[in-house]
Amino acid sequence: MWQRLGQQLHRITNSSCWWLGDWLLYGEDTYPGRYREAVARTALDYQTLRNYAWVARAFELSRRRDNLSFQHHAEVAALSVTEQDMWLTRAVEFGWSRGKLRDMLRAHRNAGKQIEAGREVVDVRVTIASERHQRWKRAAEQAGMQLHDWIARRLDEAAR
Repeated sequence: MWQRLGQQLHRITNSSCWWLGDWLLYGEDTYPGRYREAVARTALDYQTLRNYAWVARAFELSRRRDNLSFQHHAEVAALSVTEQDMWLTRAVEFGWSRGKLRDMLRAHRNAGKQIEAGREVVDVRVTIASERHQRWKRAAEQAGMQLHDWIARRLDEAAR
């Protein structure tokens, strides 16, 4: 019973971020003159409330994932809708915590920066068995990476 209560409190806390964000968005549109005063009365940090509103604006109700935290959504809120959905789907499929999702996003961005840094790019082709391809593809997905990025990372690690 005590553990169930803790789970319930966690769900309420997570939901309250969405509720506050939605409340702020509604207030911006409906009560523009009284909005700042209402925000001041919440006793919460202004920037925290702005973040709640920003995330709520990025995810209409139908796109919010009940099985992921508000913080998961905050991690991907700056991305395009397509990218948001892709990363949230991965987080659900692989059971990623918010921290793991953040790490996967960082790894993905860093892999792209290496190519963008003006380095010469060479196309390498490898012929492998289908089952090996599937195994590598699953491993790349679990790491939150494109297959080619995952292969390049593994080869770089082996070459060190």
